[in-house]
Amino acid sequence: MTVHGQGSRDVALAGEMDRADGGPRWSAGWSAPVQRPSSGFEENWSEAGFDRQSVRQVVRVTGSGTRVRIRLSNRFGTTPLTVSAATVALAGEGPALLPGTVRELTFAGASSVVLPAGAEIVGDAVDLAVERLASVTVTLYFAHPTGPSTFHAQAYTDSYRASGDRTADVDGTSFQERTHSWYYLSDVELAGGEEAPHGTVVALGDSITDGFGSTVGANRRYPDALAERLAAEGSPWAVVNAGIGGNLVLNDSLWYGERAVARFERDVLDRPGVRSVIVFAGLNDIGFSEVDLPTYKPAPDVSVADLTAGYRDMIKSAQERGIKVVGATILPFKGAEYHTPHAEAKRVALNEWIRSSGEYDAVADFATALADAEDPERLDAAYDSGDHKHPNDAGYRVMAEAVDLGTL
Repeated sequence: MTVHGQGSRDVALAGEMDRADGGPRWSAGWSAPVQRPSSGFEENWSEAGFDRQSVRQVVRVTGSGTRVRIRLSNRFGTTPLTVSAATVALAGEGPALLPGTVRELTFAGASSVVLPAGAEIVGDAVDLAVERLASVTVTLYFAHPTGPSTFHAQAYTDSYRASGDRTADVDGTSFQERTHSWYYLSDVELAGGEEAPHGTVVALGDSITDGFGSTVGANRRYPDALAERLAAEGSPWAVVNAGIGGNLVLNDSLWYGERAVARFERDVLDRPGVRSVIVFAGLNDIGFSEVDLPTYKPAPDVSVADLTAGYRDMIKSAQERGIKVVGATILPFKGAEYHTPHAEAKRVALNEWIRSSGEYDAVADFATALADAEDPERLDAAYDSGDHKHPNDAGYRVMAEAVDLGTL
């Protein structure tokens, strides 16, 4: 077990670290960027936290393996966090678990652990055969008040809560409350098996990467569709989603997380086995300053030069580590609340830079793929979730198809 503090993401685990002497080689199975507790887009439990309650969270992994370990984060906690018990299992229907697959999780051999404020932890590995694109359930029990919880606001799938220690409950009937967020869980990692991924693709972005507008519980975000494409092609690559709804490239937000340039190392570069990243961000930097909404603050008028400088910082950091960077063009958003001629001019200029500057290793032209043929400033109605800026399930599939798999 390794506990480490804010700003560090050491991947070592005593006796389990990646190495060339025959030890396990860990790969990303699933991941979610963590955020400060906030009221978010809909009701969640982050600000109240938990006390004598179990939280059951279901995630779909994009790799496969025979061993599993998890990472927990108390990055935005202000007090130590006690995790009193934890389990992992293959998911059944809703909050139910697949019988016979429940594994108790430990931390340096102990069933409970205390995470200091600002820290994260890697748990001990357990044997569990997990197939590619399978759903895995992690259940955490908090016997003592947690205080406000580090979380990921927009999960677009159900998480569940019950009173008492329900970590081993298989039928899930005690889990009567639900939310659409993830709490404390930041990663599920896999090792072993014949199809260990050769590398990881990270999708960095905002709510469009996070999956806003997709069908809840159906895994129809664009990174999900990309993972399915890779699996269908027989390519043993994992895809992890590093999107945060409302995220900005250049400014932090209490609601929408740390700016992309600041979280890039933790949420992208330090993922196990990362070989490529798709950078798809900037719409909120363009749009937030066009309307006066308190949730959009801070909302400075960010220039095209400011944004390209931010892109260059991320490109340089990735390429210095031998990671390929795919730049994705910003989608049309005419009809959305912050579309103005000023914002549209920035979008056009940024997309031209993304396509023609030559600074990215490759380009995924999402804008062209989803634009209305008669009005390229607008999303094609067939791909519009209804708010004129977020795609629907069909649009997310088209985005995934616009990625040249050879560039990864």
